[in-house]
Amino acid sequence: MAVEYFVRPKSVAIIGLSAKPGSAGMNALTNLTGNGYAGEIYLVGRSGGEVDGRSVFKEIDELPEGVNLAIFTLPVVGVKDALEACVRRKVKAVVIFASGFAEVGERARQEEIARIAHDGGIALLGPNCLGYTNFVDGFQAGFVSSTKVPRMAVGRDPGTAILSQSGGLMSHVRLGLELRDLPVSYTISTGNEAGLGLPDFVDFFVADPATKLIIVYVEEVRDPQGFMQAAARARAAGKPVMMMHPGRTAAAGDAVSSHTGALAGDHLLMRTLVEHAGIVFCDNVDELVDAAEVLARFPNPLPYGPGILTFSGAFCAIALDFCDEIGLPVPPLSAEAEKTMRAALPGFATPRNPLDLTTQPVWQPDLMQLGCSALLDDPKIGSLLISIPLGTPSAAVTYLKFVLAAAKGSTKPLIFSVLGDRNPLPQDFVDMAREHRVIISRSADRSLRALLQLYKHGVALERAKKTIPARPIANVPELGVGSQPEWLGKKVLAAAGVAIPPGDLARSVDEAVAIAERIGFPVAMKAQAAKLAHKTEAGGVLLNIADAAGVREAWRTLYDNVKAYNASIALDGVLIEVMSKRGLEMVVGAKRDPRWGPVIVAGIGGVLIEAIGDVRLMPADLSEEAIIDELLKLKTAKLLKGFRGSPASDLNAIAKVAVAVGNLMRSNPDIMEIDVNPLMVYGEGASALDALIVTKQ
Repeated sequence: MAVEYFVRPKSVAIIGLSAKPGSAGMNALTNLTGNGYAGEIYLVGRSGGEVDGRSVFKEIDELPEGVNLAIFTLPVVGVKDALEACVRRKVKAVVIFASGFAEVGERARQEEIARIAHDGGIALLGPNCLGYTNFVDGFQAGFVSSTKVPRMAVGRDPGTAILSQSGGLMSHVRLGLELRDLPVSYTISTGNEAGLGLPDFVDFFVADPATKLIIVYVEEVRDPQGFMQAAARARAAGKPVMMMHPGRTAAAGDAVSSHTGALAGDHLLMRTLVEHAGIVFCDNVDELVDAAEVLARFPNPLPYGPGILTFSGAFCAIALDFCDEIGLPVPPLSAEAEKTMRAALPGFATPRNPLDLTTQPVWQPDLMQLGCSALLDDPKIGSLLISIPLGTPSAAVTYLKFVLAAAKGSTKPLIFSVLGDRNPLPQDFVDMAREHRVIISRSADRSLRALLQLYKHGVALERAKKTIPARPIANVPELGVGSQPEWLGKKVLAAAGVAIPPGDLARSVDEAVAIAERIGFPVAMKAQAAKLAHKTEAGGVLLNIADAAGVREAWRTLYDNVKAYNASIALDGVLIEVMSKRGLEMVVGAKRDPRWGPVIVAGIGGVLIEAIGDVRLMPADLSEEAIIDELLKLKTAKLLKGFRGSPASDLNAIAKVAVAVGNLMRSNPDIMEIDVNPLMVYGEGASALDALIVTKQ
């Protein structure tokens, strides 16, 4: 109901009116009267008098009780008192345009008005808000200018709602959509979100029959969990949510303690969880608008790559290179479709995907229908991109007719890409495409990037079905604050179900010898202290100790090395472990964002982790099956399958460790980072050779 007060108010008060033409108050008033607003309008301004035949109250307390919406056209210094007066008059909702709050560091001022509105039962939009427009009913609350609101056409094309923390970008996206015949239902600038925020508006659009697609531009998600939950409700309602969030190149705001923390940057962590929630994440405005055009008309994408149809073998090669570069799989043509096309095409043609029809359709245009049907009917192909020279206007229309015959009954996205963006297209071709909702593009590259977004969205929707619930973990040792010593971290991992090398912590040299003799030589010896995060640099790791005498000598060496490195570090003791056999060094870890939650990380570990950073970020609730799918997307995935005589690594063992680490993060909210590096992976099984756990400070 709170959002209803903003977009469909039955009464509006403009607070801070100046009768000066072009002023914020007059623009707000003209936006009401010029768009035929039929509700009650009240004006409040210090000078009183009359404007446009309406009396102007000098005080807010003169308003009747229960006004639905108050539009503040006030400077920042007047907001607090006006808001308190609105509480007294039981105003339902207030929009604040003024800047000068948290965006300039005045957080206490913003928190104060948020508290006043909350305690007074007022729904608050802003501050630092540019305004909003309801294109369904023709209602606008804005102060920059007064404009006539074009009402959204009622028809078969779905409406898109745009939520943005940038009013300027909101206008760019709206124009881009409308030029593609996609109506916009609402544009809302949310400002600093001291009151209502993204989750409130997303939930409103989920219930709104005029809206089928939701676009969000945001520079800070102030309620991540609420936003993702609202997006999940939108997904369940069949309404995709798209998002753009800048900042992926920004330096990390906080120092991190582990390799995992460094690799799982804040922006990448957020993006991982957002996409897992079924939100389509775009990197730039072109990609956002291109993908929106497709998703608005085809909101249920499949988790498969596109079919590509062309008249050019060169374009096939170029498209394959480009798709490989951006990570868009091109499924092979099915055996049945290959057989059909081989019989129809000239003998020199090789039927596959991308499908080159050669120049034969110039004389046999019905091949367009056969080729499109072969691709669209394939259950492992999720969409269709056609990129051909159109030829004469009549040829273009003929080609399109055969395409439409093939696409009849299909729900797969279909894009007709015609290069030459300054060349006008035949009007009959354009009209027919619009009538049948075929998307016309002037760039094959941009079209493929849009289809990549659809593919990723389809994969995310499927992967959301492959999640597992958290389970309690028994016998987890008590952890201290901050970085934990390796020996304690390994006990935690063991309790979670991760295999660790046989061994134990020795607190005396005699105990070290006894442990080594019990587990068997050769052994590894590692100095242990919470403050000794980089043991190797301190000379705190000695390997292949062969006998009891070697243990005693190594004990002295370790203590001497650590003392020389940092005399203030007091060791807990020395960890004595069985030397591991050779295997593939991987890393499995996790990082928790205090607001967004945890992600897990898996990839190539050991010394290569910093050199190549080849890891996959994943939500902490993924199943083993989904984790294996991600591992196979590593750039170095061929190492997992056995390389140059080395045996294949146990993918299931890596996935089991990742599941255990994810479960540990979800069951213990005080753990902020986990870094298992290396996780030594064998032909069968895996073992955590080193481990770092960092808890909340």
